[in-house]
Amino acid sequence: MNVSDLANGLQRELKRRKYFVRMEILDQTLSLIKARLYISTDLFVQVYRNDRFQTTNLVLIHNGSRLFARDEVDGRWHRHVHTAPEDHDFSLEGQREIELQEFLDEVEKILAELNLP
Repeated sequence: MNVSDLANGLQRELKRRKYFVRMEILDQTLSLIKARLYISTDLFVQVYRNDRFQTTNLVLIHNGSRLFARDEVDGRWHRHVHTAPEDHDFSLEGQREIELQEFLDEVEKILAELNLP
């Protein structure tokens, strides 16, 4: 995943997943993107990618707190499961590289499980 692929993926997923009410690009350069896909004012997915440092953050945020996330730091992935979002999961599943579409599929399952919008 790189910034260009992620930017294209955001546009595609915004059109595909009708529950996103809007997208906000917070920062974008050739090597960096930070964006939010809003479900409601206090529920959104924040996406960050920095190609230069090989860092990716895919986060579901609710009421100002991380609910679920998948992060890549220096090319190594981990996740924050929704039952313990403060913990770092370095299991085989937690370390698996993930694309935006798959992350959003996981988000949908969590939203349904937690009965959020």
